[in-house]
Amino acid sequence: MRTLLLLGWLLLPAGGVAYHFGPGQDALKLDDADAILVAAAKAVADQDWATADGKLEEALKLLPADQKEAVFRTRLERAKAQMFLKKVPQAQDELNSLLADLTDAKAAPELLRQTREALANTHFYMTWMMRLEGAPREVWEPEIEAARQNYKLLALDAEKAGKHELATGSRGDLEATVKLARLEVQDLQGLPLPSQ
Repeated sequence: MRTLLLLGWLLLPAGGVAYHFGPGQDALKLDDADAILVAAAKAVADQDWATADGKLEEALKLLPADQKEAVFRTRLERAKAQMFLKKVPQAQDELNSLLADLTDAKAAPELLRQTREALANTHFYMTWMMRLEGAPREVWEPEIEAARQNYKLLALDAEKAGKHELATGSRGDLEATVKLARLEVQDLQGLPLPSQ
């Protein structure tokens, strides 16, 4: 019996080493990703969008694929940071991809709503910029129509869920898209750029 206990005691460090170099590596990656996400959250709070974008990209490389919720949220936050960095086309592409992934994964409705809202915002800002640059109606109209449809869907979903404050906000965004489509370019040039 003593020999068995002694043998077990001597094998304990080998088990620890095996865990460290095996499944423990995933835990270390998660710890590293968590530290990076904390730094990214601080950068967002400080409105340091370039740092936030870099940190979120770094975290995405470390997060394991089976941590879908964390990966989805990180992708969303990175797209939002890109919008502040005036990388709206890249953010729009990422949000379209993310929305498809979220739909396939049957993700949480709140995450889906936040993604759709951010996507609608990218369409709105793209329209604003295209109009300021003098793009013809046939170029910017699909963008404003995509924003309108997303805001309308958000308002309807919020109303169904009984979230009247969110529904009111989405209806206000919907009205802004209609106004943007109807504004003359001269009137648009006199307005300040919309805030995020």
